[in-house]
This record gives sequence, C-alpha cells and structure tokens, in this order.
Amino acid sequence: MSMGYLRLRQVCLVAPELAPAERLLGTVLGLSPCYRDPNVRRYGLENVLFPIGSDFIEIVAPTQPGTAAGRFLEQRSGRGGYMAILDCDDPQRRQRHAEALGIRVANLLQYEDYTGVQLHPRDTGAAMIEFNHTHGGEEPGGPYHPAGPDWRRHVRDDTTKRMLAIDITAPDPAAFAGHWAQILERPLTTLAEQPPRIDLDRGAICFIPGPAAGQPFFSGITLQVTDPDEMLAAAVRAGCKSDVTGFQLCGVRFAPTGMTAATLGEAYGAP
Repeated sequence: MSMGYLRLRQVCLVAPELAPAERLLGTVLGLSPCYRDPNVRRYGLENVLFPIGSDFIEIVAPTQPGTAAGRFLEQRSGRGGYMAILDCDDPQRRQRHAEALGIRVANLLQYEDYTGVQLHPRDTGAAMIEFNHTHGGEEPGGPYHPAGPDWRRHVRDDTTKRMLAIDITAPDPAAFAGHWAQILERPLTTLAEQPPRIDLDRGAICFIPGPAAGQPFFSGITLQVTDPDEMLAAAVRAGCKSDVTGFQLCGVRFAPTGMTAATLGEAYGAP
C-alpha cells in the first residue's frame, strides 16, 4: 500500500445546461463560483467550479453534440455523477499502478504546475477517477490548479462547510468496493450493517446496494452543513426532488448533515 496522501478533493457533475444547474447549486448550497476553465472548450464543454472549504464541486455541460460528457449523461439516463477527483502526491506512480491492473488512461493533463491522470470510466466503472497534483499544493489550503488562482477569496462557509463523502451505488457493493480499493491502494472498511467504505486522508467513498440488473454509478454526495433542515427547505423551494434526508441536483443525491468528518466516521462505525 502507498503511504502517500490521497484526498477526495473535487467531484465533477454533468448537466444538460450549465446556467440552471449553476443557479441551483449556488442557491441551495450557498456557494459562490470561483473559476471557469477555458481549456474545457476543446472538449466541447463549459464549466464552473464552486469551493466548499478547500474541496470543490464542478459542473460541466456540453456546448455541442457528440461530447464524451454528453454521451455519458445520455447513457446514464440523466445521472450526472461523472468524476471522482483525488488530490495526491504522485499521480504518475498511481498511473503506473492502474495500468498494471489493466486500467486504461483516458486523458493526461500536464501543465507547468499541474499533472492530472484521468482513468477510463469503462475500466474503473461508475465514474471516471482522476489523480492529480498541483505544485506547492501539499496542504489543502495551498494552490489547486483546477480551481484557478484566487479560489480562496470565493469560499463561503456560512451554509456548506465541507464535502465529507461520495456514494457509489452498485449491484454488489462489496465486490465493486474491492475493485476501487485496488485502484486507490487503500484498505476497504467492512463492518456489520454498514456499507463498505474506503477512507481517504480527506473524505471517504461509500458503496451502497443498487438494483441487481443495474450498473454501478456515482449516486450521492454527503455534505457537512450548518443547518440540514434549512438546506432541505431551500431545495424544496428551488423545486428539487427532495425527501427528509436529501435532494436531487444534477442527477446526484445530496445528503446534508450537521456531522463533522469525525462524527460521521463514528456513525459509520469506523474504529
């Protein structure tokens, strides 16, 4: 197992149109956009990133037919969980490890201060996994290339505090969790009456049961928030499909909680 750090740093969601999804995310989660990456135009996309503390939610939307993100949305019947993006110390080593497992690389991103390795979603299953590293970004409050040069001044934490975990839904959660644990080189936590989970240095990935005939997909995000009830009420006011525990936005279920990362781990039964 690698001893280098590995953090759930960013998620990428796909929406049919950017502006409505951006408005909903900003309104319901109380977030402010920090960056729009001009480089995504080469893929026929537009995007926006929102900081949550030192974590990020990105929304991308197609601007032309035939994009990979657009096909993904069509194939997943509107389920928009597209990428799990992991900040690490050595993406090239993790690339070599993934390739040794037979996982193909879908895209390489290389800038003077940044390296990103995107693994092929057909091999990872559920979502594209990206390993990335920004020079000087060893601390979460340091530089993070995908979020632009001044992301810190856009942080708003009066409503949403932190991204705690993401959910992957799969017909056989334990088997699929084992597959991702191999790719991520992290142990799998399996406790009685709890979903299998991979704990990272920041954040966690939880694997929950889905229909037996279905395919694995990135289904949910757990957020630490100031007032879960008020966030749910805001989601209802905004017209999001909601219940007492969460709401749908960009084809992903958001679960607001007042728990911190430590108390959430205790609730999940972490030792």
